[in-house]
Amino acid sequence: GAPQAVILLEKLIALGARYIFCMGWCGSIAASVAIGDLVLARNALSEEGTSPHYPVGNKKVEASGLLMRYLADALSRRGCPFHQGRIWTTDAIFRETENKVLSYAREGILAVDMEISALFTVGLFRGVHVAGLLAVSDELGTLRWRPGFRSPAFRQARISAVEVILDTCQTLIQETAG
Repeated sequence: GAPQAVILLEKLIALGARYIFCMGWCGSIAASVAIGDLVLARNALSEEGTSPHYPVGNKKVEASGLLMRYLADALSRRGCPFHQGRIWTTDAIFRETENKVLSYAREGILAVDMEISALFTVGLFRGVHVAGLLAVSDELGTLRWRPGFRSPAFRQARISAVEVILDTCQTLIQETAG
């Protein structure tokens, strides 16, 4: 969840990291997003308890535009289809109520996870670049939970996400070295 992810992020920042790519899982709440799809998180609705400890004022909490472009380019080069948009982050998985799922899906939110809003908030607070690429593990958009944790599509999505992030890191290193 968000607290553990932020502990790791804070350690990486303390060690000098300035560009952080997060690879995670999410559950789809949009009908167009299926198990095994990849989601490039643009920003997030925070319903987790870690973000409020990092006051960012009225600044918009979102992924680094720079890293988003690098990830989108790498996904396209590899021919990986992906969705790009808003994520709902909650640490209360049994409070993903019917009303919230339907309401957030109508607002255009693609998926739900447990970390990304906190990671984006800490990145903004600490002045580092953070982006997230999520593999869809399950679906909730029909209000009938459909798990896909053992599906070949989900396994392949995780492999693709790691490969895309590694490619992106390589490109970033090459372009910023010098």
